[in-house]
Amino acid sequence: MNGHVQSERRPGTSVRPPSRVEDDDRKRIHWAPLNIGLERRLQTLIVLCHTLTIAIFLTGFFFTCAIPLFWPLLLPYLVYITLFSTAHTSGKLKGRSSLLRSLPVWSLYASYFPARLHREESLPPTKKYIFGYHPHGIISHGAFAAFGTEALGFSRLFPGITNTLLTLDSNFRIPFYREYALAMGLASVSRESCENLLTKGGANGEGMGRAITIVVGGARESLNAQPHSLRLVLKRRKGFVKLAIRTGADLVPVLAFGENDIYEQVHSDEHPIIHKIQMLVKQTMGFTIPLFHARGVFNYDVGLMPYRRPLNIVVGRPIPVMQQQNRDKIDDSYIDELHSRYVQELQRLWDQWKDVYATDRAGELEIIS
Repeated sequence: MNGHVQSERRPGTSVRPPSRVEDDDRKRIHWAPLNIGLERRLQTLIVLCHTLTIAIFLTGFFFTCAIPLFWPLLLPYLVYITLFSTAHTSGKLKGRSSLLRSLPVWSLYASYFPARLHREESLPPTKKYIFGYHPHGIISHGAFAAFGTEALGFSRLFPGITNTLLTLDSNFRIPFYREYALAMGLASVSRESCENLLTKGGANGEGMGRAITIVVGGARESLNAQPHSLRLVLKRRKGFVKLAIRTGADLVPVLAFGENDIYEQVHSDEHPIIHKIQMLVKQTMGFTIPLFHARGVFNYDVGLMPYRRPLNIVVGRPIPVMQQQNRDKIDDSYIDELHSRYVQELQRLWDQWKDVYATDRAGELEIIS
């Protein structure tokens, strides 16, 4: 069984083709009713604001630029964040605000889908961890809800562990948005940032009790984010394993059921030219632009708002790692062994929970390049 619901018909009978009325109904835009409750409206507003966060902060920045009174402040600020800022790579968690991460608005954000965080095993705070989040999806809404806020109760499920969600280094060069990202506890996914987070601070000053969350598949995986499927870019992704060995951090696979279901995307296989353009953008700018759509604010058919579909983020069992700080002494066979165990643990997570959280799947878990 692969989760498909198949219709039954008796031998000798024909399947009735869709009527013109049914075709017209599919093409018609379905508007949201006016009597939607206040809570659901607030959920939609918060998700909309999160989706447009960078655009909102950039708008605020350009509006400020239009006021000459602020120029003496803006110019040194831009020079600082462009050339001298290290807050996002230092590992000091400078600017992180527990109050901002715990605001009630994030509970509204998580309940929009709704999103839930599930723990298979408790993690002792006397170690350090690398959480590998899969899949990337289009915008990684589940990763933000689970590890960028306290909406799903991360600190309650994993007491004593300070987790840092990582994002592109370029995001910390965006005026005003940079301050917001730092306050939410985000940091750069650069190697320097990862090593600093896992070797500085924490309970013993050497990173104990700290964790980082890396969306391993990255921008490339977002192009495979199709509903009811799970294709992970992982075969040649071993940098996070090497990082675990250098820092002595245990590897913790995380599988987010439903992350790929909340948007529809143009199939790159059917549009090779579009796919080539997307890959070119990725190679030159470090990110890609999936051609996606879902619902709107006031309708259920057209827009860039995610669908209201469940997100279930399952944190798997930790994989112990033996530390070797000297890069030249790291054995390739040990890297391959850890990578293989990591893939096996992901497969186990999928097999154990697919009949619970992926009942409408169109296929099985695929590990691709």
